[in-house]
Amino acid sequence: MQGLREEGFAVDHAANSADAAVAVDVHEYDLILLDVMIPGKDGFELCAQWRKGGLRTPILFLTARSEVRDRVAGLDLGGDDYLIKPYSFEELLARVRMLIRRGASASATSVLTFGDLAIDTRTRTARRGGVDLDLTAKEYQLLEFFAHRVGSLVTRTDLWEHVWESYNEPDSNVVDVYVGYLRNKLGRNPDLIKTRRGAGYVFEPEPKA
Repeated sequence: MQGLREEGFAVDHAANSADAAVAVDVHEYDLILLDVMIPGKDGFELCAQWRKGGLRTPILFLTARSEVRDRVAGLDLGGDDYLIKPYSFEELLARVRMLIRRGASASATSVLTFGDLAIDTRTRTARRGGVDLDLTAKEYQLLEFFAHRVGSLVTRTDLWEHVWESYNEPDSNVVDVYVGYLRNKLGRNPDLIKTRRGAGYVFEPEPKA
């Protein structure tokens, strides 16, 4: 999954079906990559369980099982796509992007608007005052994380766990540094990210026009 991280995606990894079930129950994902032969319940059982429970997140099966009946079974159980091993990373990336776009278009608009700030979650870009913001992948991830938590306190630990995908506390001020980078690119007139000393940050954009 390192390749997806290098492309700017936040990735959680589950070693078995029990861990996967907990992760999906706790977090809201744009896409699930599901190995059919995952330890514990197989991927088909897990997919059926999630769909029965009302989960609508796109699911891409990854498997070495290439027979037509397996592909049909996976799709009939609620899978959105089926990629047979071995596969190229370029094909995986293309399918990931396609399914995320499809999921975004099936839900509400992919553009989050706050005053003169517009965040397109489908293209992973942002504009403020009609000007494109030149954000790195990590800066965009920070911005989208804040955008889904408007007005709520976001701690440094929240950012470290969800944007950097680590449950170990950072041994430096890397979070503060990146928030500073993002602030500078957003512009400070007014400053959309407020610091709560000793607590974290609050994203307080202008009301939607």
